[in-house]
Amino acid sequence: MSVTSHLPSTPTEVRRRAEQHLRALVGHDGATLREDQWTAIEALAVARRRALVVQRTGWGKSAVYFVATLLLRERGAGPTVIVSPLLALMRNQIEAAQRAGIRAVTINSTNLEQWEETHRAINAGEVDVLLVSPERLNNPGFRDEVLPRLAATCGLLVVDEAHCISDWGHDFRPDYRRIRTLLGELPDGIPVLATTATANTRVTTDVSEQMGSDTLVLRGSLDRESLRLGVVRLTTAQQRLAWLADHLAEQPGSGIVYCLTVAATQEVADYLRSRGHEVAAYSGQTETTERQALEGALIRGEVKALVATSALGMGFDATLGFVVNLGAPGSPVSYYQQVGRAGRGVDPDPGATVVLLPAIEDRDIWAYFGSLAFPAEEQVRQTLEVLATEGRAMSTATLETHVELSRTRLEQMLKVLDVDGAVRRVRGGWEATGRPWSYDAERYARVREAREREQQAMLDYLGTSTCRMRYLREQLDDPDAVDCGRCDNCGGLTLDTTVSEAAVSEATERLGRPGVVIDPRKMWPSGLSSLGIGLSGKIKAGASEGRAVARLTDLGHGQALRELFRDSTPDGPVPTGLVRAVVEVLGDWRPRVDGIVVVESERRGTLTADFAEGLSRYLTKPVLGRYAIVDPDVAPGRGAMNSAQRVAAVGRRCSLVLDEDVAGLSVLLVDDQVVTGWTMTRAAHGLREAGAEAVLPLALATQS
Repeated sequence: MSVTSHLPSTPTEVRRRAEQHLRALVGHDGATLREDQWTAIEALAVARRRALVVQRTGWGKSAVYFVATLLLRERGAGPTVIVSPLLALMRNQIEAAQRAGIRAVTINSTNLEQWEETHRAINAGEVDVLLVSPERLNNPGFRDEVLPRLAATCGLLVVDEAHCISDWGHDFRPDYRRIRTLLGELPDGIPVLATTATANTRVTTDVSEQMGSDTLVLRGSLDRESLRLGVVRLTTAQQRLAWLADHLAEQPGSGIVYCLTVAATQEVADYLRSRGHEVAAYSGQTETTERQALEGALIRGEVKALVATSALGMGFDATLGFVVNLGAPGSPVSYYQQVGRAGRGVDPDPGATVVLLPAIEDRDIWAYFGSLAFPAEEQVRQTLEVLATEGRAMSTATLETHVELSRTRLEQMLKVLDVDGAVRRVRGGWEATGRPWSYDAERYARVREAREREQQAMLDYLGTSTCRMRYLREQLDDPDAVDCGRCDNCGGLTLDTTVSEAAVSEATERLGRPGVVIDPRKMWPSGLSSLGIGLSGKIKAGASEGRAVARLTDLGHGQALRELFRDSTPDGPVPTGLVRAVVEVLGDWRPRVDGIVVVESERRGTLTADFAEGLSRYLTKPVLGRYAIVDPDVAPGRGAMNSAQRVAAVGRRCSLVLDEDVAGLSVLLVDDQVVTGWTMTRAAHGLREAGAEAVLPLALATQS
């Protein structure tokens, strides 16, 4: 970045120069800064202060930090470091920066081969903006070798989507808490900007306190003048899918259909394509290259919609005409974040359409995600004790063999402990620091209670007769919230709630079509030897591909299965509707079956016995034995959050008991539901060791 021969010195001159940069950034000769944008830029580039900007999506927060960057670089400041949570957001920011002649680069998990060259360019002063993910802040090499140099030389630190800093925020990420440490290490006079579109008063206060007492907080109106909000309440999943099929083409332009689960995105996208709509599924499981291609197709209007999870969220910058939510997010704040994807660059008249199609099963999905909260104190203490006892760095894979937590939850917990100073990430894994640590049960309880209140507020949104935009703004503590005049309750939007018989019939047929593939486990989990189990590497004698009626999260048979497996549902025979579904699955699958082995269940003993006996009668094949409970003291779900622990627990709890020889036979292995897959895997391994030629798993439900 070249330095001008005459740097502007008065506020008027600085603002004039700032607006020259703005015009280059947006490609519009008539562009001018809003007063609040200039206030933020002046605080950063002139006063060198810290500022928190809470403004609606599309307000122009990125313009603030890019213009401030250009002003600071002209004065010889170091590069701007932007902490950004999503790769999609980074790509958009880099493209925007390059339009204004800003040299922007990124360091993230997808461009490992470019890191060395990027570090060289930073050291040579050839980079104006460096974008990094919050996870990168705690990568040992980056944290110890790159970050100190950046902290000492950066000209501006930007924390984008800053609500992620706060565990009161709707999208809290532990890695963001490390930013507090980074802030404390910055030399005096380095300005800091935090931005978000979704923060209520509690989150705003929490973030500003972490930034420092002198932080300038600029909070604007959260009204989205181009959005028209409405709710369509339909009774069944079939009707909701039918509504989408009948009315998707009526929605303006291209947009997003949000679903709560990955399975739903695939199911809904398949159905809509069968009805002639140009759509595609998009989730966190979509491969990176494909995600980029799908984002581009949506931006260019080459698809009517992406059927997506919230993975298509923060920072996705496009001109979209609609957002439809098939199922409600767990809080009004999350919902405001998602609907904010629509309406950017759209004329308020007629504006963009936002439709919510709530479902009864939404609460089940909220409860599932709620179950992934911060682990109980005994699990945290156990983790710290293992690290302290070992006295060496342990990888997450090794550590999970000692702690009954899934790898994802274990990793999240370790990140929190790292920020709290109890553990430290090093090359080779994690190590204990020996520092005292206290379990803040009171705070975790308050966060949990806040989540429950947010869920109730979302339910209240569905039933409110008042202005919907005002309701959302009030949930975000917007003091200027007034009736919008645009939503369905204000009379500005009329939504057709009718659905055609043909669409309902086709949706019913599609959702009523049972059958989900159960993919067999291919590898034993690492670390089993430390648990005294001699299994490792590839599973050479295991199960073949199996079938389940449906996933518990599915829209069709998922509802009946969720009811069946509720704790409050008494044990009993397989319901008639599911019997028919099993028969249909077998008709499509057509497995070769010589005999049946049933996995015993303590909780659903009648159900599994009835399942096996019914199959025996229908297939006219004998029940050959059972994977029997031999140690009931091992709890049914023991180890379910961790693969190695689960394999060990299943091996202690159950043993194969055969009434007849299975040598050379194709065995149907029957269970009520597949949670981790390790019970089926160990049972199948035992059957293969006993001589079975093939083992075919069959379950009523699978959790994924």
